[in-house]
Amino acid sequence: MPRAGLTADRLVAAAADLADEVGFDGVTVSALARRFGVKDASLYSHVRGLKDLRIRLALLAGGEMIDRIAAAVAGRAGKDALAAFADAYREYALTHPGRYAATQIPVDQELVADAPALRRTAEITYGMLRAYGLEEPDLTDAVRLLRSTFHGYCALEAGGGFGAPRDVRRSWDKAIDALHIALTHWPRET
Repeated sequence: MPRAGLTADRLVAAAADLADEVGFDGVTVSALARRFGVKDASLYSHVRGLKDLRIRLALLAGGEMIDRIAAAVAGRAGKDALAAFADAYREYALTHPGRYAATQIPVDQELVADAPALRRTAEITYGMLRAYGLEEPDLTDAVRLLRSTFHGYCALEAGGGFGAPRDVRRSWDKAIDALHIALTHWPRET
């Protein structure tokens, strides 16, 4: 019988907070159960196990992140939209490190099809890139370039990997300028 007050949504929200506090790898069923003062078994009425919990956390975080990105890019196009997208991405990654790490785990493609937040992520990202006149397969290639650039930069920044005295924000802005140039002059596949 489910414990009064515990729900899957409440557990996932607590797991997201825990991830930001101790890191995504620190999110376990036991750690979450301790947070609620219950035994591990009490959680299995709401989540099927650690993998299920982490996937739900990834979907929650992905939804939060794309909501922020969507608000940032609304009414913008071209370089302005790219910069707004990038800044919202970076801000989320740096202020919610555990949640952000959750967004990087592989999620089964069947779940992606059923997850509105992940579909919305694709719609907003591809919509922003269409302003550059890109179509498939170039859209997929451009998405991969942006994701790897944004993720790599944020991971290095969060880990203190930029030791040069140059302001990290100025380097970020230059990276966005360079991406805009690359997207504007994209080598189209024929």
